[in-house]
Formats: sequence, structure tokens, C-alpha cells
Amino acid sequence: MSPLRFIAIPTQQADAYRAGALDANDQTPERHISDGNGNPCRHCLEDIAESEPFLILSHRPFDSKQPYAEQGPIFLHAESCASYQSEGQMPDMLQKRDDFLMRGYTSDDRILYGSGKIVAANELETEAAMLLEDSQVKYIHLRSSAYNCFQCRIERG
Repeated sequence: MSPLRFIAIPTQQADAYRAGALDANDQTPERHISDGNGNPCRHCLEDIAESEPFLILSHRPFDSKQPYAEQGPIFLHAESCASYQSEGQMPDMLQKRDDFLMRGYTSDDRILYGSGKIVAANELETEAAMLLEDSQVKYIHLRSSAYNCFQCRIERG
């Protein structure tokens, strides 16, 4: 199996949201306090601990608007956190969930039809590696299977 890279949202983007930049809906991110019950930060790719402040905002993980440029709610630590550095390992945050929606995208940021499926967390690395063997797939988006929220991007290592 070839190595995988799990990629969080960029630090520059996370810092901009923390500083009050408007989200994908042109709204200021909302500030809340975590109850410790599964609010995953999309920058450090760790769950936000109970009593920690966090942001809820609409995020579009694409450079431009187009028909396949989905957006949806994500969570971020309200205070600075270290960006997740993959080093070929799946984030613990992902291992704590049951399953995910996985989709392959082409070099023009379009969904590769036939690539989308629900994948159990314990099969995620194997399924992602198999999907990335398709030369048409440039990267994968991992989303919540229940809510379709963006989790992270996966690329070849």
C-alpha cells in the first residue's frame, strides 16, 4: 500500500477565520464552548476538548466556486492550534468515528463518478489507497457519513 497524506485546512485559512474572516456563506464564524462530545477541529484534526472555545463556520474546501465545490459546516479551535502533519498516519480523530463518505476528485476539482462510497474507519486507509491507484483521481475528500461535513483531504504520500 502506498503512503497517504492526510491534509487539514491550511493554517493561513484557519487563522483568517479566527481573526473574523467571513466564511463560505459570507458570515462571521460563530463562537461556542465545546461540550467535549465530538467537535473535530479541521486544522489540528483532533477533537476539541470540553470547555474549550471553538468556531462553527461554513467551509468550501475548493479554490473556486463551481458545481462540485461543496460547502458545509466545520469546527475549528477558536484559539491557535498546530496544523496536523500527516507523516503517512491516519489522524486519531478519524479512528474514533465509525465511518465516512469518501469521494475521489479529478485534477479539475470534479467528482469522479463511481468513486463515492461509505467506508468504515478501520478500512479507510486501504480504501483510500485503492482509490488513489486510479490515475484519474488527484485527491480524495473525506466527509462525515451522517452530515456530509468536510473532514480532510487525502493525497498520495
